[in-house]
Amino acid sequence: MTAHSNKRRNAIVVFSGGQDSTTCLFWALEHFNDVTAVTFNYGQRHIDEISCAEEIAKDLRINHRVINLHELNELSPNALTRREMIVSKSENGLPSTFVEGRNLLFISYAAILGRQLDANHIVTGVCETDFSGYPDCKDIFIKSLNVTLNLSMDNQFVIHTPLMWLNKAETWKLAEQLGRLEYVKDKTLTCYEGIKGEGCGQCPSCELRKKGYEDFMMKKGDFI
Repeated sequence: MTAHSNKRRNAIVVFSGGQDSTTCLFWALEHFNDVTAVTFNYGQRHIDEISCAEEIAKDLRINHRVINLHELNELSPNALTRREMIVSKSENGLPSTFVEGRNLLFISYAAILGRQLDANHIVTGVCETDFSGYPDCKDIFIKSLNVTLNLSMDNQFVIHTPLMWLNKAETWKLAEQLGRLEYVKDKTLTCYEGIKGEGCGQCPSCELRKKGYEDFMMKKGDFI
């Protein structure tokens, strides 16, 4: 069965304009009739990701919403929202870029929007394979939140996580399978310094992205 023959109804994609969420956006466009991307402004230091997300949504001619969550910046001090904080790993394994409650809020707001748009499917790029230790990227959290959202709104949401068990090389492979490898490579913004494409090459996000791409290219024959 092809992706096109398995079309469902409407979906909301949690969308940052980065490699993972853009790959998920293309995945959603293959699987759903109508897709709306939602981006969150929570005071992130690489604020250019919002304009990047807007550009991609406009280029793909899809509905796009930006929701402000500035309070998250005040409640959860971290290196993604505070420029004076250094991007680093902490002693307990959680990097300084961990934003408490971020995915909880993002997916919950996406569900609220989905309720208004008759979109029961929510797509997010969280991943337990290359997740930097973030607890809100684990499969068990997503499953728990899915149940909670359904109970809270008496609805039948389905949270989709296409990247949950993929490493970065496999994520690049998925982009290739979707026919969007070069688009994701050139037009997305993953860098903590707000540089598109290959980024600064030095921050943890760029290092992970680069290593994944190199592994993908080295093992490309094995994927075929």
